Amino acid sequence: MLKKYYSLLLFVLGVSLLSGCSEKSNPSFDQQNFASIFDNSKFDASYFPIDMRETPDGGYIVLGGRRLSENSDFAGIYLLKADQYGKFVKEIEVPASTGVYPVGKLMEYQTKYYFFCMDAQTLQAQIANVDALLEAVSVTPVQGDLTYPAAASFANNNFILLSYNNNDKLSVISVLNTDGGILKSKGYDIGVGSDDEIITEKYVIEHYLRTGRQWPFEAGVMANGVYYFNGFYNYTFSLVFTDAASDDPSNVAQGQSDKGGLSGVSYLGANKFALSRFSYGNNYFLPGKDIPGGDPASSDFGGFTLPELVPDAPVKILQAKTDTKNALVYASNTKSKQIGLYFYEQETGTFISSRYLGFSNPYEISSLIQTSDGGLAVCGTTYLAGRFPRICIFKISKDELNGQLSK
Repeated sequence: MLKKYYSLLLFVLGVSLLSGCSEKSNPSFDQQNFASIFDNSKFDASYFPIDMRETPDGGYIVLGGRRLSENSDFAGIYLLKADQYGKFVKEIEVPASTGVYPVGKLMEYQTKYYFFCMDAQTLQAQIANVDALLEAVSVTPVQGDLTYPAAASFANNNFILLSYNNNDKLSVISVLNTDGGILKSKGYDIGVGSDDEIITEKYVIEHYLRTGRQWPFEAGVMANGVYYFNGFYNYTFSLVFTDAASDDPSNVAQGQSDKGGLSGVSYLGANKFALSRFSYGNNYFLPGKDIPGGDPASSDFGGFTLPELVPDAPVKILQAKTDTKNALVYASNTKSKQIGLYFYEQETGTFISSRYLGFSNPYEISSLIQTSDGGLAVCGTTYLAGRFPRICIFKISKDELNGQLSK
């Protein structure tokens, strides 16, 4: 179990939160700029972050997963609360009997923070919520036969859920109300290979078991009411557009089996997206892209190549606003084992600057948000001694963000 906050000097004495030392000591600066690592006395424990949100008190809630016993196929649910200085406040290890396999996004609605998980026995999708103080976790089964949640978002007071139907081998896009009632739902074939061998199912199952690649599933809705999901369809990892009712999608940005597709999807408005893509180990950023009709191939989208990133790197994309500029912030994992931040002008797609987070240990991206004070908060995984996965948070002040966007 995580313990209360200690300084770096006390790390050798037991479990602690590691906090990066700042050059200034006033509370205002410490709140605006910090680096925190949340350690644990159980050295065989494994925690990984999924998403993060700022709370009304200026602190943070992190939705994460944790390794259960060797007899469990799926990750357990883990929630962490940090204060405005990045210090540990509280944690919840949700029992597996309540739910397993949490997926993002962590979505704020009224006074609660929602996410999806599934029943450990039936594999049915569930809506879970927690308050800002981590006082209690509540779980509601989805009303219908939806299993294996993959990704979710929140728009127009409804949840948009991408899930997987293992019986019929379908990627399923659904619209649900906050009580778990299904308003719309439609499944699309993931693809069947020669001799009825289901090639893509292997990649899907390995994702859920965390024994293979973690795929960048996404689900959302455009301003015109068209839904989209980034997932497996017709043999490939593709960006699929649909009304969530018709038998055939209205458009598909096709991938290349498991070798190419979109690694990051952020809707900007109208028909425009901020994207990133992977192709045979290479990575490309596309700060502004109108998706053409006619089932285009994502391999034709072009983009800025990033040779410093790890092969087929995970990418998170954030729309950030300052007093003078609208920007896109891309975050990913570098070959130097740091978290790279890449800043682009939103209107033109022009590259502005880059910044790298991490020191001593390997670091990997999980989530980034813009905070209420105008800065950035970045959540990721670090590996203590190179092998113990732990959650970390970096805070970048508004002034530093403005500086990055003024270069």
